[in-house]
Formats: sequence, C-alpha cells, structure tokens
Amino acid sequence: MGKKGGDSRLKRQMAPTFWNIRRKQNRFVLKASPGPHKKHNSYPLGIVLRDVLKVAITMRDVKRIVSEGKVKVDGIARREVNFPVGLMDVIELTPTGQSYRLVPKDSKLLVHVEIQNSENMVKLGKVTSKVTTNGGKLQYGFHDGKTMLSDQKLSVGDTCLIDFQNHTIKETVRFEKGNLGLITSGDNAGSFGKIEDIKDGIFSLPKRAVLTLEDRSVELPTEIVMTVGSDTPLIKVN
Repeated sequence: MGKKGGDSRLKRQMAPTFWNIRRKQNRFVLKASPGPHKKHNSYPLGIVLRDVLKVAITMRDVKRIVSEGKVKVDGIARREVNFPVGLMDVIELTPTGQSYRLVPKDSKLLVHVEIQNSENMVKLGKVTSKVTTNGGKLQYGFHDGKTMLSDQKLSVGDTCLIDFQNHTIKETVRFEKGNLGLITSGDNAGSFGKIEDIKDGIFSLPKRAVLTLEDRSVELPTEIVMTVGSDTPLIKVN
C-alpha cells in the first residue's frame, strides 16, 4: 500500500533562513503543515516551543505539552506541533501565563517579543480580501487566514486591531499617507516609517509605498508594509 499524505519533516538545510535552529544538528526538522500562514514565512509551533522559546529540550516533551492543550495560538489551544504560526500571532503558555507575539525585527522575518496579559487577546490583522456575502454584509479576510463580517467600510491594505476572543474589530488604521508603517519582510524587516506616498501599480510594477525611515526613504511593495498606528503602534510590535 502506498504512503498517504505528505511528509511532516523537511531537511534542516532546506528550512527557511529565518528559523532559529541549528543547521548541522540532525538531518530532519519539523515542517509547517498547511494552515493560516504560508510555509516559507511561518514556523511550526513545535520549533517555536523547543528552539525559540526553549520551553522544552526535546520534541517528545514539546509534543506532550502541546497534546495536553497547554499552548494557545490566538486564544485557541493547538494540539499539533506542525501547526504554522506567523506574523502577529500570539502564543500563550497557559501553565506560566506568559504570552509572546511574533513580529519582524532586526531584518528577521519572525522574532518573539513578550507581551503583557492586557494584550494577549488582541492582534493586528492586515485586510487582504473584501467580499459581499449573500446577505449584503461585507466579509473581510486578513493576512492570518481569519475572516470576519463587519459593517465597517474598510479597504484592502488597512490594518485592524482585532479582539480575537470576542471576534470584533476594536480599531482601524487606514493604509494612507501620514500613518506609521511596519516593514514585514526583506532587508528592512522590523523597521518603522511614515508613509509619505502611495503609488499605483503598473504593468511591470506592483503598488508601492514610499516610507521615510530614520535617515532615508525607501519604496517598497505595499504587500510587505503594514500600518500599525498613526504616530506610535497600537500595541507592542517590537
């Protein structure tokens, strides 16, 4: 009988460059399963727990912790070590009460920052899709795979402060000039800058945003820029 399903492992040398793992330790490492984030810009939950947060030494211990429901991602207990976690996701360790948010920082795609309990039920979500349902309501899709019905008039590219416990939108930051943008990937990942201009896409170029960093301006595709506030971020993201 043939093998069913894909392999849940990949070779360490083939893992994304931002993964904080030892490249020459063992041959294989966990692979992120299909889910809310793409595999090339996410971590498997087990790798975050063992290699990044170091809550356990072995993957066997990590599997036990996860299977017991002691780890929540965005308020939901996840019981698969291959579950993908990515940009702005909140990881909560229920036995200790510690919570972490995954953010871009120091040119790295995903870095964990510890957050207070007052912020462990909210996250920033970038609007990536907008459709009208049969009932005439607007349904928005976010960068982390979440969807939400709302009466608010939003545009693709806007960012929402989402209360994922109550499934509501608390605040909105428009993708427009003057707001604070966070670069989410590339050499400038983790840098903040004021949006000075937004240029429409053309046949050979995508829609771009011009951001002013500390001593220079950069022009980047809007897909790697997330608005996080007007003058300061709405929540801790660095």
